[in-house]
Amino acid sequence: MGVEPEHGMRNVLRASRLTSIELCAGAGGLALGLEQAGFDPVLLLDNRDVACETLRANRRGWNVLHKDLLRFEPRFDLPGHCEIDLLAAGLPRVKSAATASRPRGSSWELELFETTARLTVELRPRALLIENVPDLLKRDEYASSRTRVAKHLEDAGYEYCWLLVDACDFGVPQHREYAVMVALRDGGTEAFTANLRPIPPAPGLTVGAVLRGSMGARGWSQASDWAAKADGISPTIVGGSWDRGGGDLGPQGSVRAWAKYGVNGRALADDVPAAEFVWDPSMGVDHMLKLTVDQVAALQGFPPYWTFEGRKTARYRQVGNATPPPFAHALGLAVRSALSTR
Repeated sequence: MGVEPEHGMRNVLRASRLTSIELCAGAGGLALGLEQAGFDPVLLLDNRDVACETLRANRRGWNVLHKDLLRFEPRFDLPGHCEIDLLAAGLPRVKSAATASRPRGSSWELELFETTARLTVELRPRALLIENVPDLLKRDEYASSRTRVAKHLEDAGYEYCWLLVDACDFGVPQHREYAVMVALRDGGTEAFTANLRPIPPAPGLTVGAVLRGSMGARGWSQASDWAAKADGISPTIVGGSWDRGGGDLGPQGSVRAWAKYGVNGRALADDVPAAEFVWDPSMGVDHMLKLTVDQVAALQGFPPYWTFEGRKTARYRQVGNATPPPFAHALGLAVRSALSTR
């Protein structure tokens, strides 16, 4: 799904690979996009067994550490000692005050955010990249945490910036907004923002176009009719809580948005439609489509060869909480451009 770099850029990426460490790596969406942008991970850390299994299954050469970020100790956990070009973190999503179970503005997610800033000061990478939901930047209850992170970085001599961006502007067939923080040890954030260029929309970047082939894989005769109806991008795919059973495509608003495409957003399918399936949403949910985990992964921009370990719900959680690789690729190229100016 990602856009291939121009021929000259491909040569540059082959000639000058950079190093990275990734925190809260999950299923590898951020790592895959950064790899395509020329970053090779020295270490990928995650606290979930199944996510570590997914990373190892897809890249046997990656150094994957199963450990809680709050217990990460670089002097013991990092192999050797070398300069790190990029510290990247796809941190767990902060929660709004309405849904958080802890006091206002205080949460485990914010602790991870501030820990990442402290690790940046300790490790001194040339660049830091953090992505999260827009609320982290926009909501007042997170202001004190943002201020503490800024102070850590400023005291260490880093220049930083925040951006609000949507993954659909970078080759992902999905409306998915992010708050992105980038900090550069030697300055140059203006070069990063200048090089994070949206990709012109592709005619085939719709739910129907992306999933048409898989929908017809078992001979379902209505695949083309359905694809013509699903002629827009998807709503935000929500992975949901690891503490809640079952898998669905998101809250009520997302379910309504999926229903416009004739998709039942309250459940996932084990397989694509059989040849005899009758698609007729007017007949109720039993005659609406359900997406498979692999189809959701395609809408996240994962390539077909990327596999996810675990049972269906665990696989879906990994996919839904991942950073779309094409978006990560664009972020990585922009970071490389900023570093190359210094």
